[in-house]
Parts: sequence; structure tokens; C-alpha cells
Amino acid sequence: MANDAGQGSKANGRKSGMNIDTALVRELAELLNETGLTEIEVEDDDRKIRVSRASMAAAAPVYAAAPAPAAAPAPAAAAPAPAEPAAPAGPDLKNAVKSPMVGTGYLTPEPGAAPFITVGQAVQEGDTLLIVEAMKVMNPITAPRAGTITAILIETAQPVEFDQPLVVIS
Repeated sequence: MANDAGQGSKANGRKSGMNIDTALVRELAELLNETGLTEIEVEDDDRKIRVSRASMAAAAPVYAAAPAPAAAPAPAAAAPAPAEPAAPAGPDLKNAVKSPMVGTGYLTPEPGAAPFITVGQAVQEGDTLLIVEAMKVMNPITAPRAGTITAILIETAQPVEFDQPLVVIS
């Protein structure tokens, strides 16, 4: 009977004959961990694989207490109040430069190098503020306008989410 089921799945192909590449799934899962992404999807020919970590939503505030979801509860908002980023982040978020993608933020061009920006530094439109790595691609985040850096809201190698405030330019 087992042979018939095996032959049936080959004959039907699409219903039960999906050949899952477990090595690819494992590689995609590792990529999620390396990049801090919450979901990744790849497609080739008739095959589409999506790997996501829904349970990561509960752990996200553990990685970074600065994002809005972690600051939403009243007790959590009271605890980080003494931290520097919390004070300027509140009133200046209208001037914040936000992440255009999910990835990992880097404040320096390479490990050990000087940061792209510092608080109090004047920047011109188009100046590189930081880098967001996504899918092993380094994406420069540039200043949308000239101004002065009043707050840096992330740390180097910190996972960042789409639309997360990164830097405040006043």
C-alpha cells in the first residue's frame, strides 16, 4: 500500500508530491536569524517557500527597547525614561529619519571605523547617516534634508524594522 501512495503522489504531482528542500528551508531560517528579518519568501518555477517566525513578535521587545511596541505599555515606558534616546525621541519624532526596510542597522562603514554621524553634527541633504543591511546588501540611509543630528535612536548591529525611527535631524 505504501508503494501505491508513493506512486500516486508522483502521478498526481501537485497534490502530495511536493518535494521540500529542507536544506533551503534551513538556510532561509539561518538568514532570518543573521539579518533580524521576520519573514523571507523565495520562488522559482512552480515552487514558493516562505519562512517566517511568528513567535519572534513576543521576543522583539527583548532585542530593542527603543521601538514603539516596547514603549506602548505604561510600566515599560517609565523604565527607559532615564535613557538618553527616550527623551529626544518623543518630541522630535516628526523630524526622524525612518528605516525604509527591515534589516540590521550599522552606524559605521566597517567595524572599528568612525561613525558616519554624531549627535550635534551638521549634515547636508544626501549625506550618509548609517547603513541598513538587508539580505547581505548594505543599503546607505541618507539625509533627506540638511540639518543637525539631535538624536541617534539605534546602536550598531541592532535589528531595525520597517518605518522605525533611526535618527532625528532638526
